[in-house]
Order: sequence, then C-alpha cells, then structure tokens
Amino acid sequence: MYFLNRHTLLISGKGGVGRTAVAAAIGLASSRAKKRTLVLEISYEESSQSALGARFGRPNLNEEALPIDDYLAIGRLNAKVGHSLFLRTILPSKTLIAAALRSKAVHKFLTAAPSLHEMGIFYHLLTLIQKTRADGTRKYELIIIDMPATGHTLALTGLPAILLRLIPAGPIARALKDGQAILNNPDLSEAWIVTLPEKLPVTEALELVDGLTETDVTVGGMILNRMPPDPFTEDERAVLDAYCETGHFFGQLTLARIRAAKVAMSDLKNRFDAPVLTLPEVVDTDLMTNPLQSHISELMGAES
Repeated sequence: MYFLNRHTLLISGKGGVGRTAVAAAIGLASSRAKKRTLVLEISYEESSQSALGARFGRPNLNEEALPIDDYLAIGRLNAKVGHSLFLRTILPSKTLIAAALRSKAVHKFLTAAPSLHEMGIFYHLLTLIQKTRADGTRKYELIIIDMPATGHTLALTGLPAILLRLIPAGPIARALKDGQAILNNPDLSEAWIVTLPEKLPVTEALELVDGLTETDVTVGGMILNRMPPDPFTEDERAVLDAYCETGHFFGQLTLARIRAAKVAMSDLKNRFDAPVLTLPEVVDTDLMTNPLQSHISELMGAES
C-alpha cells in the first residue's frame, strides 16, 4: 500500500512539476480513507499567499492547522514559530521568550544564519509530529510536507547531521536527534519525488534522489505527473511513425510528446530501483472533484 503505511511523507521535486497538487491530493485521499492527516507547506516569506491553501480555497493560510474536514487539516511551517517553540524549552518564562523574539539582535541572528532558519522550520515540524491526543496516540496519523525547491529541501534534510557535528550535546542536539529518529527511520518516513515525463526533469529528479540518500532520507518512489495518454498499439504506432516521416501534419507534436514521455519513463525505470507511479494529465481545478485525487486513492490501495 503506497503512502498510508508511513507517518511522514516528504513530497519533493523541482518547481512546476505539480508537487503541491500531488501533496494536496494525497492528503485528501488519505482523509477519505479516514486517516487523521495534516498537509503542510514551508513558508519562507511571511506575507506570501499559500499555494497549498489555494488548493482548498484558503490562500491566506497561516501556521495554525486549519481543519478542512473531520480527518484533514492543512498548515504552514514557519521558522519564527519554530524558534519560539524551541525557546520555550530553554527559557523559564513567556516574558523572557517574548523579549528574546522582540530583540533585533536575536531576530537578525536567527534569520541571517541559514542553518538556524532551517532549524526553526525543523523544530516546528518536529513539534507537530510529536503532538498527541488525550489517549496518548499521535494527533496526526499521516503528515505530508510539500517540500520547497531542491536546495532548500536538502538544506532541511541535511540539517541534523550538520548541526550535530557542531553542537553534539544540549537541547538543540536532543531536538535534532528526535527529528532524526523519525525522518531518517524508513519505517516511519520516506520521500516521494514528483517529476514530469521529460528528459531534463527526470535527470534532475535522479540527482535529488542522490542528495536525499546522502542525508539519510529514504526515497519511497517517484511520481511521474502529467503523463500523456497513449491510445495506440505498437502496430498502430509503427504505422504512424512511418507516416510522420513523409511530412508535417496536425497532431505531430502531440505524438512526439507521447513518444518522449515513454522514453523518459523507460529511462527512469532503468536507472531507479524504487516504485515509479504515473499520474495522468488533468484539467479539473476543483481539488474535491479532481480525478488526480481519485487516481491517488487507487494507488493507495495498490500493492507496493
């Protein structure tokens, strides 16, 4: 069973491949499977509208988890929130925490150093992962993170190892080790990379696999998004290919795109030994009725 047999999913991939749409669709499909689900995006600009929230008609999404239905909530990971949560573990009073966060020197320090900015996001995520209900069970059975561009993704997943070499003990080290125990545990977490059935995106996706592996994150598989339909048999295709050589005609570019997509998929499967799933092109922008969500629901029921 894909996706539902983990607690944390990192949905990664370069910009423009449909990563947010896939993360949102997985979240909705999970909620319809009655699994308590939280879908998150990472906020790098305080005032920016939410691409994830827009998928649910909530473009002004903030860091507070927003319920969508009985089983689904969405939210944003924010470095400032993470810094505040972390300071609560080491400062004795809310007054001191507020004073520290108001300090221009402290704010400049926390935002100027890239690793500390990522640390805030990391700690915010860790806090949400560790949330429990009154009965002691996890508040969220599945947390899906719509990861940012490749460089930011690897900065976040590589953060624990880098900082632990610099800060091997103390509260920061404990938080990093707690995060590693979840995000680097293949039984609990895995990354899925969204890409397109084209040569360059596939190459970049494979490079991202290498980067995630170096940061000890398990890659569960690849999702080829917007796979064009191929209505032709091999014999029909041979006839069409021969006809294409005689000149130009309407639909030739579409046929070439179908051929290129099949070549890219074959290349990916030859170079990548984890599952490769395909999602069709869709035109329905309403997430609740979008066939993408239905197709992901079918994949969730498939044998992995």
